Amino acid sequence: MNFADGEFELKEIQKLEGHTDRVWSVAWKPATGINGVPAVFASCSGDKTVRIWEQDSTGSFHCQAVLDETHTRTVRSCAWSPTGKFLATASFDATTAVWENVGVDFECVSTLEGHDNEVKSVSWNKEGSLLATCGRDKSVWIWEVLPGNEFDCVSVLQGHTQDVKMVQWNPSMDALFSCSYDNTIKVWVEDGDSDDWHCIQTLGESNSGHSSTVWSLSFDARGGKMVSCGDDLTIKIWSDIDKSQDWHKNAPWKHVCTLSGYHDRTIFSIHWSREGIIASGAADNAICLFVENNDNEVDGPTYKLLLKKEKAHEMDVNCVQWNSGDRRLLASASDDGTVKIWELVRLSGQKL
Repeated sequence: MNFADGEFELKEIQKLEGHTDRVWSVAWKPATGINGVPAVFASCSGDKTVRIWEQDSTGSFHCQAVLDETHTRTVRSCAWSPTGKFLATASFDATTAVWENVGVDFECVSTLEGHDNEVKSVSWNKEGSLLATCGRDKSVWIWEVLPGNEFDCVSVLQGHTQDVKMVQWNPSMDALFSCSYDNTIKVWVEDGDSDDWHCIQTLGESNSGHSSTVWSLSFDARGGKMVSCGDDLTIKIWSDIDKSQDWHKNAPWKHVCTLSGYHDRTIFSIHWSREGIIASGAADNAICLFVENNDNEVDGPTYKLLLKKEKAHEMDVNCVQWNSGDRRLLASASDDGTVKIWELVRLSGQKL
């Protein structure tokens, strides 16, 4: 789609209520919302619950299940395994729960313990064989998925000097990225000889990185580009300059450009759609969408604002997440206790 042609609108499709506290995160279930399969997503909240939402034949979303009585404090992050069979949830109660999805039922099949306090984020690798968690204790844990719903911690990574806000696996290879209150993003890979995980690169202010807390990061569909956002009110684009992906021997990630002046309060969430649309959500209650500027004639890519949705929520936007299905659906979660579903349409109202 050529986004240079015409103007666009982020149209609110539905406002979902049910959580009784702020909603921290949303995650779309893989392979839903495509080829006639109803879209499904999970949301998690300060009310200690996870809600599963499913789309009906009219396109409306309804709460299919409420996962409760497992976590005793805020559920901060949720992530589906690549097959959608499992859902992992990270909580301020220092545990990560793994739920198995069978039909419409969800059963907690494993509880991962080890972090000293709040677990802030959870992420599966592309094969679903590894699970990463991070937390306020400044550490990143990597868990191997074993038969029988067992999980074995294979590495505890101690590189950050402050609270780790998010972990995210690269979609094309087993490289783990973590971002932190210490203003940095770290890149972790496994040493093929020793099986130990180690940091091969730190992206910080010294190499055009963030000057304050890094809250979120996301990759493009191929994993060769990354976007990050933070408390310094900037969005930064990074590129893998080592196309061989032999990341064990060098520091392959390079800053490409910085987007600033679009949000005037902390940018909490960033997500890159499969089609190249970057969505951001912030404490100014707004959602922004960015696309690559194909008209740019200078060296290297630049990005431009496609649209800004002011007052997307009544309070902070904590999470934005694109669905990878047939329609350009975006879910957003907020301190106002709601989840909203949006669709990107041309200003004329025509669906893309």
